Amino acid sequence: MDTNNYAVIMAGGIGSRFWPMSTTEFPKQFIDMLGTGKSLLQQTFSRIAKFIPEENILILTNDRYRDLVLEQLPMLTEAQLVLEPAMRNTSPCILLAALKIKKWNPDAKMLVAPSDHWIEDEAAFTKDVMTSFKAIGATNRLITLGITPTFPNTGYGYIEVGNEVSAETSLCKVTQFREKPNYDTAKKFIAQGNFLWNAGIFAWSVSGIVAAFEDHLPAMLTLFNQGIPALNSEGETAFVSENYGKAENISIDFGILEKSKDVFVIKANFDWNDLGTWGALHDKMTNDVEENAVVRAVPHLREATGNMILTEKEKLVVVDGLKDYIIVDKKESLLIFPKKKEQEIKQLLSELKDKFGEKYT
Repeated sequence: MDTNNYAVIMAGGIGSRFWPMSTTEFPKQFIDMLGTGKSLLQQTFSRIAKFIPEENILILTNDRYRDLVLEQLPMLTEAQLVLEPAMRNTSPCILLAALKIKKWNPDAKMLVAPSDHWIEDEAAFTKDVMTSFKAIGATNRLITLGITPTFPNTGYGYIEVGNEVSAETSLCKVTQFREKPNYDTAKKFIAQGNFLWNAGIFAWSVSGIVAAFEDHLPAMLTLFNQGIPALNSEGETAFVSENYGKAENISIDFGILEKSKDVFVIKANFDWNDLGTWGALHDKMTNDVEENAVVRAVPHLREATGNMILTEKEKLVVVDGLKDYIIVDKKESLLIFPKKKEQEIKQLLSELKDKFGEKYT
């Protein structure tokens, strides 16, 4: 393995659309959502550790999840955790991770990947990431992996692909990033044929991403540069606690990628599912002719089709006469909800917090 290659796994989200399995105290990245015996975070770490040294993998997460991360990934050291004391979107945490890595290794290249995506063809994923690292070379290129759309999805951002700049790596210029479109616009993107889904998987050199911050978010870079002597030492926690909340609340997409002229895309060759909703999990897990998806439950189904059924532990579940429902059973809560209304679960969660506090959420 190339010791100049690093990875940063984003594991700070709450996953509110997966309530009641995902809660503020125990969000979806720490849950075995697929019934494999590993949490989504553990699967992501295992996938990346096949081609990047374990000691070169950092986890970005909220500081309230420190113990959860170390419990699930006991091979990590404290220095491999980037703990956010405040919610500030993706730019601050990615910059902080890049500065930590740059202090260790100024020649490093880094992969940034979410912790909660499902990628089945791990060999293709490895090949695409290594192709991305090769395409960076000695440049300041910022590279994203784009997913070939299979239908006009309105839940993903899109990447408009420009001219190819390298036949060897299939590297193309990014014309622009497009926000989540309405259905008609998504259909037009598909018809044009030069749009990819934005998977939020990036690769760049640490010097390249730091230079991009210097150009486009200089105040944030100045703020964090003050803490470089403390990074990767006992003083890091105190510096981050005092200064992280002062950083601008902005995503890496808005803050850097949509402004930079050095952004490129490689079309991914691996299968991909962002597992963002119960419907997405259903599509991944559908395993019978009636299109029911079952995780851990022992099902007895009659005139039941298109349902997503998940139980926290093995449990007999009898369903009669339901079509296209989400059925999730936990010790303290039970959800029976129309799949077509899954986008309303986030609002439902807000209502439940107003009514019950954080007892069930």
